[in-house]
Order: sequence, then C-alpha cells, then structure tokens
Amino acid sequence: MDATSSTLNEIDEAREKEDLKKLEAVFFVAGRFLNMQELISLTDINPIILEELIEKLEEKYDEDDSAIEIVEKNKMWKMDVKPAYHGIINKLAGGKSEFSKAEQETLAIIAYKQPIKQSVIIKIRGNKAYDHIKKFEDLELIKKKRIGHTHELSLSDDFYDYFAFQDTDKKYAENPVQMNHENL
Repeated sequence: MDATSSTLNEIDEAREKEDLKKLEAVFFVAGRFLNMQELISLTDINPIILEELIEKLEEKYDEDDSAIEIVEKNKMWKMDVKPAYHGIINKLAGGKSEFSKAEQETLAIIAYKQPIKQSVIIKIRGNKAYDHIKKFEDLELIKKKRIGHTHELSLSDDFYDYFAFQDTDKKYAENPVQMNHENL
C-alpha cells in the first residue's frame, strides 16, 4: 500500500467515525423512531452508508455490553434503553421536568417577545411569573436591564447553550419573523 492509499484510508476512517458520532447524536436527541428519509435529512449522510452505520452502532452497543440499544421497527430506528433497565428509567420518566408548564410558558413568552418589560410579563402571566423570572435569572437564562420602574428581559447567551441551540437558532429566536419568511 502506498502513502496515497494509506492517507485515503485514514481520511475514510475519520469520516466514518465522524458520521457515526453524528448519527449517534441524532438518535440520542430524537428519542423517537426515525425513518431513513429523516435520518438522511438530519445527518446529510448517504442512505447506503447510513444503513452500514446503523449496523455498526447496533454492534457497538452489543459489544460494549451497553444498557443502550438501537431498535428497528418497520424500517424505522431509534436509540433506546434495553428492557432490563426499563424499571430504572421509569423512575426518572415519571418524575418532574426541569421547568413546570407555567415556567415553560413564561420563558416562551420572553423568548418570543424579547426584549419585553417584566411588567408586561406579570400582566400576562400573573404574580407567579416573578418566581419564574427569578429562577431564570438564577440559572442565567435571561438578562435583566433596569428600565424606569421595571426591568427589560431578554435571553442570555447561556439560554442558547442551555437548550443547545445553534447560532442559526439564536438568530431566529432574536427575530422569529425572519424565520417565517426564510422558511416559506
């Protein structure tokens, strides 16, 4: 084997490893069955290569004696916890989410209307919103700026990191109208 073919093999192996990580990340975040078209769309990987990568992920989890598995059903796949561990995860799944529904709604209004006066949020959401805002501030998800007798609220950079938004998502959150026009 000459240096050129050796280099090409290394490049192919590196690309495969990166594609495998990309696919694994998609499965991890999706948390549901995905068909081949969705996988192609989310990973931008050729379908023939995707099928090979899915098999490699299945083997990886089997070989590693992992609690995770790739489940296939009607040409759809998802990452899941092996049945032996369902009892453990059911304890977590039955628990509370990180934010209450009311907190989620308050944060959604701030995200959509930012910058928005705290007094407007309180009028919309009621006095409980003070607690929500305090929690978001403690988690550094929002920025507060004094404006007269109230505060102006907007999302912090930590918000985008916390919810794993990418730069384009941040741009859309700052200007949701732009997203609607670009997606038409």
